[in-house]
Amino acid sequence: MRTIKYKDCLIWGSGSWGTALALHLSKKFDRVALWVYEKEVYEILKSERENRIFLPDVKIPENVSFFHKIEDYPFKGDLWVSVTPTQFLRNLWQEIGLFVEKRILIVSASKGIENKTHLLPSQIISLLCKEHPVVVMSGPSFARDFAKGDPTAVVFASSDEKSAKKVQEIFSFDNLRGYLSTDQKGVELGGALKNVLAIAAGISVGLGFGPNAVAAVITRGIKEISRLGKMLGCSEETFSGLSGLGDLVLTCYGEESRNRTFGFRIGRGEKVEEIVKSMKMVAEGVPTTLSLKNLLLEHKVDMPLSYSVYSILYENEKPKRALEKLLQRSLKWENE
Repeated sequence: MRTIKYKDCLIWGSGSWGTALALHLSKKFDRVALWVYEKEVYEILKSERENRIFLPDVKIPENVSFFHKIEDYPFKGDLWVSVTPTQFLRNLWQEIGLFVEKRILIVSASKGIENKTHLLPSQIISLLCKEHPVVVMSGPSFARDFAKGDPTAVVFASSDEKSAKKVQEIFSFDNLRGYLSTDQKGVELGGALKNVLAIAAGISVGLGFGPNAVAAVITRGIKEISRLGKMLGCSEETFSGLSGLGDLVLTCYGEESRNRTFGFRIGRGEKVEEIVKSMKMVAEGVPTTLSLKNLLLEHKVDMPLSYSVYSILYENEKPKRALEKLLQRSLKWENE
């Protein structure tokens, strides 16, 4: 283990990924404080030093503390990591953005698109922090595998290259390797939209289809993401990297994926409302699908697979009927 070089870190969000990042950064920082939104989870963490609800069977080191009320944060910190679900980010950062100092590094590890504004997580944070630079962290990274020590590769992206390099140096040790990108929007867009396609992959498995169907979702899905990304000024190369294809493959095939699981249950015949109520963790692909549909209409981008997910979730279309429509579309060249 490397010598600790940094002092204090605040992590805003104690789901599985926030907890896993707290474990990782506790090896590099003297003190890590984890903000816990749910009162029940806060009490468990205090008494058992284990996130039994979101990341069970993993003991949390003594240099990680917990706080429930925002105003009880124990220190300003040198690094802030935001891991709150996207649709709740604005309310959080309207409060904590007031406390940000220029010297603090901000990392956004949330994935999604805000419904009303179509803003990406880093854009929301930057807006509420007087244009403070934000570094986006994304890539194929299941929390449990990462926490148990599996090799994991992610990408750190920011328009502020200096901040991105600092964050890369802080996070890249033990089993985590970080790469750099200046395509902040593209990295964030890939991380958001792959959740919509993971729902599509889950639906196909729930309907009883095998790897052929999932492979089709991945390859046609990455085309759709790239098509929208190009329209929004992103680099097409980004979507063949960790935050695009890498994350898409993981979430489409990995059974730990909340979005794939959500889709699987849809394919088995469960209702959207029932699944949402039964899940402890947020399946970000559900609200992101709504944002994506509005982006498609606004920019007039052809994304039939993604739109099919919207029609199933929000227009009550039967999955089999949505599949029939996809297969009956007019024939095209692959790269048309």
